[in-house]
Amino acid sequence: MKTYRFSRQINKDFSTALRKRVNAYFKENDIEKSGNSLMRLKTLSALGLYFGPFAIILLAGLDSVPILFGLWLIMGFGKAFMGTSVMHDALHGSMFDKKPANKLFGFSAVMLGADARMWKIQHNVIHHTYTNVEEVDEDIEVKYILRFSPNQPRYWFHRFQHIYAPFFYAISTIFWATARDFFKLAKYREKGFITQPKEYYGRMGKILLGKILYFAFFLALPLYLVPIPAWITVVMFLSMHAFAGFILSVTFQLAHVVPNTEFVLPEGEEIKENWFVHQLLTTCNFATKSKVVGWFTGGLNFQIEHHLFPNICHIHYPKLSKIVQETAAEFNIPYNLESNVFTAVGNHFRMLRDLGRVEKKLAM
Repeated sequence: MKTYRFSRQINKDFSTALRKRVNAYFKENDIEKSGNSLMRLKTLSALGLYFGPFAIILLAGLDSVPILFGLWLIMGFGKAFMGTSVMHDALHGSMFDKKPANKLFGFSAVMLGADARMWKIQHNVIHHTYTNVEEVDEDIEVKYILRFSPNQPRYWFHRFQHIYAPFFYAISTIFWATARDFFKLAKYREKGFITQPKEYYGRMGKILLGKILYFAFFLALPLYLVPIPAWITVVMFLSMHAFAGFILSVTFQLAHVVPNTEFVLPEGEEIKENWFVHQLLTTCNFATKSKVVGWFTGGLNFQIEHHLFPNICHIHYPKLSKIVQETAAEFNIPYNLESNVFTAVGNHFRMLRDLGRVEKKLAM
């Protein structure tokens, strides 16, 4: 994989001050950076919202299609909730202060149809290091289908991407649960993340086993136990995925593919900015005053704080945001923020529309 160096001198005082102030917050208040009792309550609620409806689907003997459909949609919401609030923190190692506990809850990736190792490489390593960096950050690299960056080629069909994007958002988790991890494994072998044949084939076996377990539990069991035609159960299963995929995709896109974030086209081997400032320039918060949004998005409405401190549990982000905002203002660094979800969603789709109509390149 192509790598770049961030400047160690530009805005060095900002990054130093920010780290000191955040560390001082935890020390002075005598609290851990990992999750607390509120995080444990959230974990239980996410598990309940995902597995509760599924248990009713399997055990209640229901044959009412509308009721079953509603339960599958609730389960889809729970799936998204699990992804943002449990899997995400666990795989970042920030959910608990003990590595085995994070690893245990990281197993939730299998319950969501994903492979933890592939997710960590794409998200923790690549996306968090090179946020919105062209040809590196895979979160903005949707080849041909969608144009997420003004530095990417524009094709005629991109004029309609703000209309068809929701469809691809909706199929994202079913693609993830079926083929995506296998494609990523081959790609990361080519890029050097996985070098040994033993590791490659061992991971392929784990991915395959995870997929078999996922579909056996979440699709085969309902097909066997629920007294309705099989094709209806399959449609409901896909609808659950579509609902979860749309929620998850939009949640993550609101943080980076919006008008006030920057997209980086590096020159040479160096990105001419401090890494901490780079995260502020390429990331946007939304609806930070809404406790409901913060609860169900796993604090991902505080994406700036998450990108700056991914090793800190999201429960602490509302407090940290005040420190980050004050420090950014002191050093004259932008702090991107959308006031509510509706404004953020509107701006994201307007940006997709504009990127589909205008051939424009930007570089930082």
